[in-house]
Amino acid sequence: MRARAIDARRAAVLGKPIAHSLSPVLHRTAYEELGLVNWSYDRFEIDEAALSGFLAELGAEWAGLSLTMPLKRAVIPLLDEISETAASVEAVNTVVFTEDGRRVGDNTDIPGMVAALRERGIEQVDSAAILGAGATASSALAALARICTGEVVAYVRSEARAAEMRQWGERLDVEVRTADWADADRALHAPLVIATTPAGTTDALASAVPERPATLFDVLYDPWPTALAARWSMYGGAVVSGLDLLVHQAVLQVEQMTGRVPAPLDAMRKAGERALAAR
Repeated sequence: MRARAIDARRAAVLGKPIAHSLSPVLHRTAYEELGLVNWSYDRFEIDEAALSGFLAELGAEWAGLSLTMPLKRAVIPLLDEISETAASVEAVNTVVFTEDGRRVGDNTDIPGMVAALRERGIEQVDSAAILGAGATASSALAALARICTGEVVAYVRSEARAAEMRQWGERLDVEVRTADWADADRALHAPLVIATTPAGTTDALASAVPERPATLFDVLYDPWPTALAARWSMYGGAVVSGLDLLVHQAVLQVEQMTGRVPAPLDAMRKAGERALAAR
């Protein structure tokens, strides 16, 4: 059995690239607010090939890891257990090391999305639209499985991506219809629009924002605001940002790794905003 280290605890975020990550800012702020003076949180640039060796070298002082791309699926075979949430999208962004040395994986992106929407008063919608079809889009579908009572339309660039989104819909028990990206401006009339595409992809849609938009969840946070989010706000629509998602999923990670509840959401968000403003 692995003994718990009592002097210091460690955690970190892994991925490649990783220099841009705000996770150290958020987690260190949480430790400070919670009085965890012997906790540290670092970042390591690790790819799939190096992941197994990195995990093998970790000692008993390690409490947990945050994972970003390209490690969210690569880590699964290296774990002892994953949560139902992580299994539902085959993606792990959180690893917690238990007292007996087991590696347990979870996905806090999905409940983080739900929490970020709930914070803005979005408890349930009768339909939604997703822009994009990558890994984040599958997490968005899993979040919508919890709050959307009707159809989700996914706007994608290829039939292969469309097929993937329909498969995820079947797996997550979400009614998914796919549409061509050329018609993506139609998405902007949905009660909830979740933009999951890389920076710049939705800029051309800004001019199509309706006069009375509902809610936009744009998963980007740097640069911010995106052209779409800026126009959405200008027209009075509600906007949930990628920083909101990042903070809410980090709150859940801190709580799992430290056992301290609740994590300091407001302080973590303010620290993230300061860090972004300084870039």
